[in-house]
Amino acid sequence: MKTQDFILLDEGYGAHNYHPLDVVIERGEGVWVHDVEGKKYLDCLSAYSAVNQGHCHPRILKALTEQASKVTLTSRAFRNDQMGLFLKELCEFTGYEMALPMNTGAEAVETAIKAARKWGYQVKGIASDQAQIIVANGNFHGRTTTVVSFSTEAQYKQDFGPFTPGFVAVEYGSIEALKAAINPSTAAILLEPIQGEGGVIIPPEGYLKEVRELCDQHNILFIADEIQSGLGRSGARFACDHEGVRPDMVILGKALSGGFYPVSAVVADQKVLGLFKPGDHGSTFAGNPLGAAVAREALKVLQEEKLIERSRTLGAYLKAELEKIDSPIIDFVRGKGLWIGLVLKEPARKYCEALRERGILCKETHVNVIRIAPPLVIEQAELDLIVSEFKAVLTASEKVLV
Repeated sequence: MKTQDFILLDEGYGAHNYHPLDVVIERGEGVWVHDVEGKKYLDCLSAYSAVNQGHCHPRILKALTEQASKVTLTSRAFRNDQMGLFLKELCEFTGYEMALPMNTGAEAVETAIKAARKWGYQVKGIASDQAQIIVANGNFHGRTTTVVSFSTEAQYKQDFGPFTPGFVAVEYGSIEALKAAINPSTAAILLEPIQGEGGVIIPPEGYLKEVRELCDQHNILFIADEIQSGLGRSGARFACDHEGVRPDMVILGKALSGGFYPVSAVVADQKVLGLFKPGDHGSTFAGNPLGAAVAREALKVLQEEKLIERSRTLGAYLKAELEKIDSPIIDFVRGKGLWIGLVLKEPARKYCEALRERGILCKETHVNVIRIAPPLVIEQAELDLIVSEFKAVLTASEKVLV
């Protein structure tokens, strides 16, 4: 079967809820993937930061296959020999007292919302069913009906109502907007420390620290959604670490399993997660032995191979090199670590398609931004290749790309 055969299958039998580039990937290793016709591509998306450790990392693959040959699922009706070790190692890595494992990032966001509301009623004393959570304009926390209820992207909400109440959205990066939105029923502020889907948008310096101070002042929980920004992507353990800020809850996913298996989690201290009682929350697959074994190894790879440090150093190099490209199409470059948004003065899709033809895979977001986020195992020579191909595409005549 050829590329077009697979595309016809996808289009003919699948719901059209994505607009992927027309490449059909068959296998991957490290930063490279190969399509069904044998062409090689450098992956600059990392499955939206789920593959920080690189495609099919041998250590994580070994952990997966070894555990899969023993037991894969016990449900939470019984205990298994991997979940406790995973929770301990995750808490030691993050510096929090407790963790609650889930599967997808959206599930972890829902978990954090439930935990914040429970804390609001049982600890802060908010009147029943009145808890409010403040979010930011341009947020992306998932696709569930609760989460899209507080999205400010019109398409994410259209025809999916009625929506879940209890959320108010304010300007991202504005402390004054946050202050104005706080009232006695405010239980939490939920933010992405860097807005990934929004186009790698970084708030003003000092913003996260001021959010932390505001939460302390008003007895509000600070929830950081680090599903994409965490685990090394921004050049730090968490993006909040850049300002020395410790949120009350951190939401993790994606790279927590190195792209092998859906694993997510919420980490917090006992004063928050300790409020959950049996029956309050759960999932059949959450904390399963296969996912736990994979996540344990994914965390070890991240630390032992110093991928966080690599992201910080190589990300600064990549950003500086991209800023040197002299092209009237480029508006500006922003980013932290190996997470860069190349903002163009026109729609980005055709440039992503042109890059695909040259063996570079990246994806547009918010129409005019190219998101660049290669696996953290990338080498400098491969970064030079990325820059070279971007330069070739962005300095070519527009006629070539139409």
